[in-house]
Amino acid sequence: MTISQADFKAIMASAAGPATVVTAMTGAGQPRGLTMSAVCSVSLEPPLILVCVDRGSATLGAIRESGSFTVNYLRRGSEQVALEFATKSADKFVGRAWEPAASGLGGPILADCNAAHAVCVVTDLIDAGDHVIAVGQVREGGVREDHAVLAYARRQFFAASA
Repeated sequence: MTISQADFKAIMASAAGPATVVTAMTGAGQPRGLTMSAVCSVSLEPPLILVCVDRGSATLGAIRESGSFTVNYLRRGSEQVALEFATKSADKFVGRAWEPAASGLGGPILADCNAAHAVCVVTDLIDAGDHVIAVGQVREGGVREDHAVLAYARRQFFAASA
């Protein structure tokens, strides 16, 4: 017996997670990104993060091409950004302020809406059902302590810190 997709989604929606936008650059230098809550730390030594990316995502292709990605942890008040990056639109970066990482690795750092970011180099790509788990070693990052972190559970956004 297998659980229904609706029941599985309802169960997983009960697990609070960070509201993030994972970004990467294509080989042609085009930014790609998508909203994701399937992000977590893996290891302290070395510092590793994993992200679970849908096989049909254009961002997965950019991660494969560049061998790196950036996790933008959104700040409170960035709910609209999360919703925009959850679409399949090709215009996600039009009019959006972003900056490249100092190292030249990863994808765009969303300048106006993140509470923290981590720039990662891919160490492993693991097939897992309809997703690919990208494990990345964190090479650089930053935290904006004055911004509350946005989280997501039960299909609602909330501030995870003051």
